[in-house]
Amino acid sequence: MAGISHYTLELPKFDSAPRLLIVVAPYYKDIADNLIAGAKATAEEAGAHVDVIEVPGALEIPTAIAMAARMADYDGFVALGCVIRGETTHYETVCNDSSRGLTLMGLEGICIGNGILTVENYEQAAVRADPADQNKGGGAAAAALHLVSLSRKWARRTKGIGFKPAESFRIAGDTDGSNNA
Repeated sequence: MAGISHYTLELPKFDSAPRLLIVVAPYYKDIADNLIAGAKATAEEAGAHVDVIEVPGALEIPTAIAMAARMADYDGFVALGCVIRGETTHYETVCNDSSRGLTLMGLEGICIGNGILTVENYEQAAVRADPADQNKGGGAAAAALHLVSLSRKWARRTKGIGFKPAESFRIAGDTDGSNNA
């Protein structure tokens, strides 16, 4: 649906620069390079520090992000790659499982922007990856940055969690607060 525009949120502002890890599967190297260029430009516009690592394929992206979330010091992650439909059902497996892995981590509170392209042909990928066109790499970086911003905002809030002081609980018939039955 060419020509349709959509609303894009302004990039968040940060008091201290967030650290993003871009995890890319460069199976289609030129597509991956464009996705990285878009993601880096968006991250730098928001003042983020960026590192880039490569993994063999889209299925390895969630694993690498999960490892980095446990073992490294990043605020957010950008998943980049491209899966082009072929003649077998492997396309569905790669698309569904990589997306599911990223979604599950997101639901655990890991800030991830998903820029793994899932397309029918190379031409669709090229348009989506091009920083001067659809810039899906930049969009994935922006998504990660928005989630980092929310995470930082909500990390400052505290809720009254835990048990109430013992004196607020009384057993029926207890008049002195000793809770002796």
